[in-house]
Amino acid sequence: ARPEPTHEREALELGARSLTTPRVRVIPGTLSEGFCSEGDRLLIVSEAEIFGAVVRRKTQRKRRNVGVASLGQLAIGDYVVHLLHGVGQYQGLTKLVVDGVPGDFVIVEYAGRDKLYLPVHRIGEIERYISAEAKPPKLDRMGGQSFQAKAGKIRADVRQLAEELLQVYAQREAQTGHAYPAPGEMYAEFEATFPFEETPDQAEAIDAVQHDLSKPQPMDRLVCGDVGFGKTEVALRAAFRVAAAGKQVAVLAPTTVLVQQHYLTFSERMEPFPIRVGVLNRFQSAADRKRTVEGVRKGEIDIVVGTHRLLGRDVRFKELGLVVIDEEQRFGVKQKERFKQLKTSVDVLTLTATPIPRTLHMSLLGLREISMITTAPVDRLAVRTYLTRQSEIVIDEGIRRELARGGQVFYVVPRILGIEEHAVRIREQVPEARVLVGHGQMPPEMLEQTMLDFVEHRADVLVSTTIIESGLDIPRANTMFIAHADQFGLAQLYQLRGRIGRSKLRAHCYLMVTSLERLSDDARRRLEAIQRHSALGSGFNVASQDLEIRGAGDLLGARQSGSIQAIGFEAYARILGEAVAELRGDPILHETDPELVFDVPAFLPDNYVEDVGQRLDFYRRLSTAKDADEVRDVLEELHDRYGELPIEARHFGLMMACKSHGRKLRALALELRGTKFVVRLSPDTPLSPEMAVKLAGATQGRMRLSGGDRIVASVPPRTERDCSRQLEVCEGVLAELLALTSPPPRPKTTRGTI
Repeated sequence: ARPEPTHEREALELGARSLTTPRVRVIPGTLSEGFCSEGDRLLIVSEAEIFGAVVRRKTQRKRRNVGVASLGQLAIGDYVVHLLHGVGQYQGLTKLVVDGVPGDFVIVEYAGRDKLYLPVHRIGEIERYISAEAKPPKLDRMGGQSFQAKAGKIRADVRQLAEELLQVYAQREAQTGHAYPAPGEMYAEFEATFPFEETPDQAEAIDAVQHDLSKPQPMDRLVCGDVGFGKTEVALRAAFRVAAAGKQVAVLAPTTVLVQQHYLTFSERMEPFPIRVGVLNRFQSAADRKRTVEGVRKGEIDIVVGTHRLLGRDVRFKELGLVVIDEEQRFGVKQKERFKQLKTSVDVLTLTATPIPRTLHMSLLGLREISMITTAPVDRLAVRTYLTRQSEIVIDEGIRRELARGGQVFYVVPRILGIEEHAVRIREQVPEARVLVGHGQMPPEMLEQTMLDFVEHRADVLVSTTIIESGLDIPRANTMFIAHADQFGLAQLYQLRGRIGRSKLRAHCYLMVTSLERLSDDARRRLEAIQRHSALGSGFNVASQDLEIRGAGDLLGARQSGSIQAIGFEAYARILGEAVAELRGDPILHETDPELVFDVPAFLPDNYVEDVGQRLDFYRRLSTAKDADEVRDVLEELHDRYGELPIEARHFGLMMACKSHGRKLRALALELRGTKFVVRLSPDTPLSPEMAVKLAGATQGRMRLSGGDRIVASVPPRTERDCSRQLEVCEGVLAELLALTSPPPRPKTTRGTI
């Protein structure tokens, strides 16, 4: 037997000696490039030279998706929604002693100055109040009558919306589309030309789209992700597979500039393959447009990129298979109606950079196919954000520094009035910079030409209002100045800053104000918040919630905004999820937490987790954990970040593990007093009556059934302060009971009973 080579050089020598006749041999190794050895008559070719170089793009560990419900950013005076009592105002966290046992309580104030003191183990009953409206909501009265009345009316509206969604879904399922054959060798070659490693989210989205194309029903999938997160690659692979199967693809974008960007991307990727890409836009001559239209009609063009001009009556496809729509919400009403017609007959893939709240995504599962791409590449650096006085020196130095590294600069102003003066000043200060001006009152053709000139680097500085295209990807633009930054909203600032920092270079954003001393409290809070939230993946924070609600509006329609304003977004999404499940005939289980009566001190001490926002967030994560393993994961994170867990924190973690078990047992209450642990069960508990009766024998007398609905267990006495051993036994009792249950059906679960 031939010995195994121990070194790459040995492997090559061994391979060369074995080639006694002209032939090819594959040798595992790590050579970056090949070479030729004439003496040995040997040609070594590396994998990269055959398949193309792969840029290994590390990806960030996926962030915990806290969504709009996160309590970590709550400030006193912010609005929250309680499952029963409705909309109130958060008034802080306080420590109270009840029956001799200390604990943390959340204070929520309602109409009439009534206050709710909510123990932190029930913090899952409240969530942030989120709405797209700027005006504050009306506070509900404590007791829940006013809130439940509002929720009842909204339920009827939401049911109608759910019926419409289900009707569209049923129509689509009844249609017969084209099931594409499995991807072949050419598709694998096309995949190999992608010079990056897919992020996990991106790979999932690609797989989902490819699965849709294999089904006989028409695809209607929405891919949601920020610019530069890889949505276009999802569309490219879908387009390639459809075009390779002999059908045509239409790629629609809302502006000519975006069309030009997509055309260049598609042309470059398809160039090595027998797939022809065409473009239809205003920048073409009449003769070129006519040639493109004719090529589409005859089937000579496989993929055509254009604005809504592609939907014109004169554009006839020989055999249209797939429509890719970029930023559908930015098209007009007529175009959207045309999209609805298309969705019943051809495969439709929609791309959007507007974030969609996870709760809404979950509510619509199975009705609208949605893929979320939320993982940013790790080579993307966070944008450095500075709050500074308006200063010609800062502007001058910032522009020159960016130009020195071959980059471009955005200079954003809040109003059109005076925009030319800013441009003149920059031209005087930095005469070598090529400066363009863009704003919404310019003729559309002139504005588009300005944007295109900037995209194609025929200018260095773009002085503009907030009309900067949200879909444009300009990796060279890595410096932004925002003049009079105090006049912008938080979401606006967040969205503007998102235009830079799209390459491996460090980006810089300057928030400029006339006077730092004269800022209003509100403006200072906004500007400090945007500085604070500069980390990558901070999309699910205060700055982007407004954008998420806009994403919800795009998906649900404007008429639902009043309902969202009345009860808050999270409650609305829950009602929608219930309505959809009910109409589909899915059983709904209102999952309720057991009441906890534990006479043990259980909380996160102030001197352990000092930041109140962090404490609230950890309380929420522990109290809503789906099982004991998740509780342990959070406790490990606490230990990792803050050190050894104090006794009270250990108690709280064990109590939350008991609570998660109790929820699965559908227990009404868990009580620990002295050495007695009582589990009070609801009538629909998965623990069968027969098993409950046999408990005493099955557990050697450690547990017994009492009164038909109570299980009583003995626990060891506690030490002076440490009740951990008692709580561990309680958790063990509940885990044992859970193991005795027959697996219940898996209905749609919702928290609470709004």
